[in-house]
Amino acid sequence: MGKIAGAFIFPHPPIMVEEVGESETKKVSDTVAGALEASERIAEIKPDVIILITPHGAMLEDAMAIAADERLQGSLARFGAPGTKLSFDNDLELADKIMEQADKKQVYCIPIHEDVKKTYRVEPGMDHGAIVPLYFVSKKHRHFKLVHITYSLLSREQHYKFGIAIRDAVAELDRRAVIIASGDLSHRLIKNAPAGFDPRGAEYDKKYMKIIREGDVTGLLSMPAGFLEAAGECAYNSTVVLMGCLDGCSLKGEVISYEGPFGVGYCVAEIQSEVCTDKKKVISSDPYVQLAIDTLETYVRTGRKIDVPEGLPDEMKTRRAGVFVSLKKYGELRGCIGTIRPTTKNIALEIIQNAISAGTGDPRFLPVEESELSELVYSVDVLGEPEPITTKEELDVKRYGVIVRSGYKSGLLLPNLDGVDTADYQVSIALQKAGIRPGESYKMERFEVVRHYQHME
Repeated sequence: MGKIAGAFIFPHPPIMVEEVGESETKKVSDTVAGALEASERIAEIKPDVIILITPHGAMLEDAMAIAADERLQGSLARFGAPGTKLSFDNDLELADKIMEQADKKQVYCIPIHEDVKKTYRVEPGMDHGAIVPLYFVSKKHRHFKLVHITYSLLSREQHYKFGIAIRDAVAELDRRAVIIASGDLSHRLIKNAPAGFDPRGAEYDKKYMKIIREGDVTGLLSMPAGFLEAAGECAYNSTVVLMGCLDGCSLKGEVISYEGPFGVGYCVAEIQSEVCTDKKKVISSDPYVQLAIDTLETYVRTGRKIDVPEGLPDEMKTRRAGVFVSLKKYGELRGCIGTIRPTTKNIALEIIQNAISAGTGDPRFLPVEESELSELVYSVDVLGEPEPITTKEELDVKRYGVIVRSGYKSGLLLPNLDGVDTADYQVSIALQKAGIRPGESYKMERFEVVRHYQHME
């Protein structure tokens, strides 16, 4: 049975290549050293095939693109180094199997030939997103075939599923494979950066590397789209595919090197998989979350609303409180319903009621189907008693949620949400949710929550 034997993240600035950068290459010496170290590790693995995911090939809006020619070749001529050429045999059998597995998972994937590129005026040959990492790998190891994949504009869920398709194809064909996610981090680290400056660029790089070190798939998939856009990066989708290739594994990562001398973050890293299982298993140590899971799974599968189970903590059976149940799927919101104040006899009943509503009654989404249940991640927020406030200065977006009211209209926003960094922004979103128009008078309340998370192993 084949396996993913290694997973690496490489940056791809051509200046790393001495034939391109010449004396300027010294300014990225840490990145060059990191790329050589990662390449040594790949050589020790001795892969039959390297599967490389790049942002700079023939990118399509609605499909993953797999290079389909027998020989994959390219140079860095457009960067002033026409003599720097690479050429590899394409593992066409594996490429076909990946497309077959992707089709089973309803991820659209198409083969791209060089003549097709000419038709659509796409740059011929391999792109620098592939050539730069493979330039360093080839210095240490040459005996491998290549599968060249360009990620798409599909959702992160589709990219993650595509990674699972790669894993299944590798296993079926008995390959020993290494995955390389090619991409640079933020392009907006300094004022003279290629894409301009944004303070969230450095924040993104820091958060990305923390996620890599911890092997935090949920954290990666939960990154807000606006945050990614502000960072101006090109490594995210490649990394999501890589994580999908390791689905079901316990992960940890190592950042081998990182620097950003030109305002673009260059990260070389390795992701190691430890224990792999067919499915992630919920650690049910939190009874609040487990009750929400059991409730929705039972309701979706049988249509039956469960009774309050035995053995719950006393607080869940005796205390009344408002509760919000939130569902995410591959990092994207899949449903969220809650009550500001209690509407049932206790917290347990409040969770049961709102878990069913979050999964089947959120008007923004279709009802959850049984096939989705294993892909959901739950959180349960138990609300404290709201208290009136008169100014936004009394808010703390990490600690307090906010309720806004104007007559019969009201809107609520929970605390500590990704991308909500100021009280002004928090209140503006709550006003929009309430349908309160600019200039219309309103009152505010704040509240604290105890948030219960679902943990995965």
